[in-house]
Amino acid sequence: MRARRLRAGLRGWGGVGAMAVVCALAAVLALLLPLTQPSGDGSTGLGGPGRAEGTLVRADDCEDPQDRSLAPSGAEGASIAAIKKRGYLSVGVDQNSYRWGYRNPNSTAEDVQLEGFDIDLARRIATDLLGSPDKIRFKAIPTNQRVPAIQSGRVDMVVRTMTITCARLEQVAFSAPYFLTGQQVLAPVGSPVEGYDDTLAGQRVCSAAGSTAYDTLKADRAKGRLDASTDISTTVPNQLDCLVRLQLGEVDAVVTDSALAASQAAQDPTVELKGERFTTEYYGVAMNRKAPDLVRRVNRILEQYRIDPQGWRASYDKWLRPTLGADSESAVPPVPRYR
Repeated sequence: MRARRLRAGLRGWGGVGAMAVVCALAAVLALLLPLTQPSGDGSTGLGGPGRAEGTLVRADDCEDPQDRSLAPSGAEGASIAAIKKRGYLSVGVDQNSYRWGYRNPNSTAEDVQLEGFDIDLARRIATDLLGSPDKIRFKAIPTNQRVPAIQSGRVDMVVRTMTITCARLEQVAFSAPYFLTGQQVLAPVGSPVEGYDDTLAGQRVCSAAGSTAYDTLKADRAKGRLDASTDISTTVPNQLDCLVRLQLGEVDAVVTDSALAASQAAQDPTVELKGERFTTEYYGVAMNRKAPDLVRRVNRILEQYRIDPQGWRASYDKWLRPTLGADSESAVPPVPRYR
């Protein structure tokens, strides 16, 4: 059976062999990507003078985390001033999430070209702040390193399919939501797995370390909502690694954001989405909690991005409509609500 799955996987986005090469290349590029831009000190300038009040949220007091961002403003404080003085925006992104943030297959290691829905948004932010979409340095950040990258000052922000949660609001600040998603199951075509239900009993499930998918699996196991025989021990640094594990037959299913799962199903026709999404979540731009001026400015940029005919909708149609469709509930930007 494993051999059949391996052969079937070869019909997908380059098959297991190509996917392994992609992942290996991604690991190399994670080191190369920060070096493909002009050199600098990498400082974000965060934590300087300025008022951070209004950004702190306690998880036990938090409801509807997507509605807890700061109101839009064009005012500039210490954080934006530091970015302008430096001359570029430092952004943590993914480079192996198909249609979200991934390396153009026609680019080289010396000329890394990233593209996708999140990349479009990051370039729009750079354009507004610095007058050019090219005044940006992308840094490849694994799923489980998104928060540390912001807290350490390695990046100014993360634009990387990052879900807004109450727990994360204690560690980083978020913009208003820019995309609606939720958790969903991905499994091979013909698998007995039918969704996030009893058919996961006895199955091996993969998720990314530090992801909301793993948090959900762990919490549901503890509460008895997920069968105790479901093996959730397989976690990986990057979510795409789960697809490779699935193709190799090392796991039976993947739990991840529905938008990412749809893109992975497009990469490999031997896997498919199972059941409906079973959570409602929102992506936001993550930033340092000591940078309220940057948070407010990004929210102002998002206000314009949502209504610009060449903004949010154009990016969705280009990157996500082929996998999510024109009538998906995710096909319109979420309505922002602020604190």
